[in-house]
Amino acid sequence: MPVELRKRKAPAPPPAPPAKKQSKVAKVVKTAATKVKDAAAANGSAAKPKAAGKPPVVGDVISLEGFGGEIETNDGTKTTLKALVDASKAGVVLFTYPRASTPGCTKQACLFRDSYVPLTAHGLAIYGLSTDSPKANTAFQTKQKLPYPLLCDPNATLIAAIGLKKAPKGTTRGVFVVDKAGNVLAAEAGSPDGTVTVVKKIVADVGAGDRAKAAAEEDEADEEAEAEGKEPEEKKEEVEAETAAAAAAPSTSIVGDVAKAAASSSEALAKKTEEAEEEEAAAPVADAVEAAAAGEEDKEVEEKTNGDAKVEVEEGEKKKDADGDEKMEE
Repeated sequence: MPVELRKRKAPAPPPAPPAKKQSKVAKVVKTAATKVKDAAAANGSAAKPKAAGKPPVVGDVISLEGFGGEIETNDGTKTTLKALVDASKAGVVLFTYPRASTPGCTKQACLFRDSYVPLTAHGLAIYGLSTDSPKANTAFQTKQKLPYPLLCDPNATLIAAIGLKKAPKGTTRGVFVVDKAGNVLAAEAGSPDGTVTVVKKIVADVGAGDRAKAAAEEDEADEEAEAEGKEPEEKKEEVEAETAAAAAAPSTSIVGDVAKAAASSSEALAKKTEEAEEEEAAAPVADAVEAAAAGEEDKEVEEKTNGDAKVEVEEGEKKKDADGDEKMEE
């Protein structure tokens, strides 16, 4: 019989090495990297930096340093957009117009003039912007009694930077709004009425934000009051009660002083009455003592007088005897 060869079993594969545990440092680094990535994604969706070579749009954040070059106010002062924003309380509104003293530009400038107070109520500064000369813009401002400065940009550097330059040479009517942080709030062309409406909407949103902030601060103050265990109304009532008590305190004090004075007066009267009664009771005794003393004095005087008389009698008798003896001797 042929010999049957048995096949050897293949050796089992070596066990896989145990997975290395991540160190605490590695875990922290990985977590931090994830957070940074998420934050960057969130910031990118909220506000994006302006792309180079393109005019800014709403939601962009621009670097104000050097933006739009140097311009000039209608009174001849050199300035920049950054300087204007820095001087404002909340940001700058630039409305652009093609040419000073033309019908459409006059209408636009006068609409901003008539709404100047409400449009600047929350800190925005308003400026007109065109390629006109300082002389032309000054005449325009004076004739229409505009309460805001007009900016002169003869080379259209700022007008081009905000995307409102018309090729080959000219200015598109529009509006550009930027806050102090460089956030672009408006950047669009529009009609005279449309440009004013855009700014009114921004101001309304800013006002709503201010009101919401004030309400939040008020709620926070109320929560702090509750944390102290007292509601604002309870505090008010407590203050009113303390004020009323303080006001009533002088009256109570006066009543107490009057009662104290009356008690002192009663005690003094009672003491005087008692002294008078004691004097009245002691009067007979004093009179008797005084009478006795007077009697003794009279007795002494009488005894002294009788003694003196007796002495005189004795002396008289002695003298008489002496005279008798003298006569007998004679």
